[in-house]
Amino acid sequence: MIRTLVVTILSALPLAAAPNLSGNWVLNLAKSQYGQFPAPQVMMRQIQHKDPALSMSTYQKGAQGEVTTELKYTTDGKPAVNGENKGSAHWEKDKLVIETSRDYKGSTLTQREEWTLSADGKTLTIAAHVKLPNGEFDVKQVFEKAPAPGGGTARANF
Repeated sequence: MIRTLVVTILSALPLAAAPNLSGNWVLNLAKSQYGQFPAPQVMMRQIQHKDPALSMSTYQKGAQGEVTTELKYTTDGKPAVNGENKGSAHWEKDKLVIETSRDYKGSTLTQREEWTLSADGKTLTIAAHVKLPNGEFDVKQVFEKAPAPGGGTARANF
């Protein structure tokens, strides 16, 4: 009887909503960790997120020049293809997990990213584990939400 009551109460409680990752984000190089790999000089990411739709435009400037990438996923685990990358995104509690793979010169490169949004919604941390044919490494990127003029959130124009 008590077990049935507990199950009934728990099933009536609303599920916690997934964090909204939308916004303009700027990489904080001082808080990020790239290990043995060169960090970009600048990285900005514009995210549009209305669960389950997730799209992002990333501008990156570094030693190898400037690059802008556009990626789209759904957070329900459905397969997504972004150029040569195949992957999917899904929620593990309040953490977004994006897993991707691609073929490179006859080998498979894989990456698992875990996205965590701070309680105040102002810091997005992405912990990535990358597997290459010659080894594995971890990268941690810490993005800070860019304030828009007037205190709102505006769209970035990369």
